[in-house]
Amino acid sequence: MRIILVTGLGGAGRTTVAAATALAEARAGRRVLLVSEDAEGVEDTGGLAGYGDLRVLRPEPAADFRREFLALQARSGTALDLLGAAPFEDAELTELPGSRSFALLRALREAAGGDHELAVVDLPPLPEALALLALPEQLRRYLHRLLPPERQAARALRPMLAQLAGVPMPAQWLYGTTARWEAELAAVQAVVEDPATTVRLVLEPGPAATRALRTARLGLALHRLSLDAVVANRLLPAGSEDPWLAGLTAEQHRHLAELRTGAGDALHEFPHLGRAPRGADDLALLAPARACAEPAPVPEWTVEDRRDEDGVLVWHVPLPGAAKEELSLVRRGDELLLAAGPFRRNLPLPGALRRCTVTGAGLVDGDLRVRFTPDPGLWPRTS
Repeated sequence: MRIILVTGLGGAGRTTVAAATALAEARAGRRVLLVSEDAEGVEDTGGLAGYGDLRVLRPEPAADFRREFLALQARSGTALDLLGAAPFEDAELTELPGSRSFALLRALREAAGGDHELAVVDLPPLPEALALLALPEQLRRYLHRLLPPERQAARALRPMLAQLAGVPMPAQWLYGTTARWEAELAAVQAVVEDPATTVRLVLEPGPAATRALRTARLGLALHRLSLDAVVANRLLPAGSEDPWLAGLTAEQHRHLAELRTGAGDALHEFPHLGRAPRGADDLALLAPARACAEPAPVPEWTVEDRRDEDGVLVWHVPLPGAAKEELSLVRRGDELLLAAGPFRRNLPLPGALRRCTVTGAGLVDGDLRVRFTPDPGLWPRTS
């Protein structure tokens, strides 16, 4: 099943393009799910309700937070009773900051498990979307550091400790909760990293659009996500006799030319309708022609063996759009902490590199090449 994640600059028309993509696929006879927080606004266009085999799922952060909090409270009832804590009622709970992200991640997991052929997910603006997609892997790493799986053997001591202390011990609950979170996060991470999951970027040509494209390409490459299309939205008509409109159009098309250079064949150009889209006919003008084309493969992160040449291994990490001054590397055990512009990621080292020492790095045409020297005794040099 394909999943298309739609993001872009704020106000560029992400929700409209997501709805248009979903509608085009439903018209083609596919079973489609559109995930959007602005589902009511989408339905207001009049182009989706009851059309073909198209469903709309609206994440509800407040309800999702209350449901998860009450479930957690119920599972920890014994510990709360020991502390004399008064439980919360549903009506008094208000969602906390961050609830929106977790509601979207759960909706993404639900979208991947449905019986539809395509899910189109309307994500927040670009910076928030990239942070959201990186969140499952980051949280799993924190859980592994704070509560390593091997420490869960402590659960076997729980009955004895409970007898000695005379009160129930929370170890079973703690590790049970951790295991549940780990399973949920792993399921979402698998959806994000699936080769059939791609990202669609919506931009309105302007001073920020080219920078946004470069940032998106770098962030997506670092997290091994495929960019399947770049939408240049709300293009003004050329040839106007009005000097004011002609000036705006000329400036917009200068930025459009930069997008064409950066995006190449992935760029789709949509006209400004002169109004907010209304109905299926308007949305039909705003769907990329190859909405369900096969996603391009994500470049491999290969390890090049140069033992015969100069005794090193070279790890190739494609980072299109990266600049040398934006990169920094720190070796931490079996991981490489890579900072690329505003992004950070801990990269597990391939097995062949774990007994090697980092001896240098260079950036060549968007390809980060990290050099490793094998530790003595790992293998003999060939003559």
